[in-house]
Amino acid sequence: MRILLLEDEFLIAMDVEQLCRDNGAREVVTVKDLDEIEQDKVAENFDAAILDVMVSGTSTLGFARRIRAQRLPFIFASGYTDMDEVFQTFPGIPVVDKPYSGGDLIEALAAAISRLRGSGRV
Repeated sequence: MRILLLEDEFLIAMDVEQLCRDNGAREVVTVKDLDEIEQDKVAENFDAAILDVMVSGTSTLGFARRIRAQRLPFIFASGYTDMDEVFQTFPGIPVVDKPYSGGDLIEALAAAISRLRGSGRV
């Protein structure tokens, strides 16, 4: 699997990257700013994504809408405190609160992938 990690905190990104690799990811691409990624082709280049709600002071919710439309499995992993919009806009999308355990993160990502795999996406 090739995982997109949208995270602007260096140490967290390193931990999540290693966690994903330890659990079978072939590659983890960390992006700390939305300008670093070609947003219209994410589903062509990745198998799943882990998104922080805010990166470099910018909301990732618009990006999340794009990848949901592309039917890319994703989860939110965030310490952002005002999550009402996330829960309302993305019902059924797993949200793992920081600080999180590695097991919680991997379980949420696996559930997101399984949900779309059952619908024929992955």
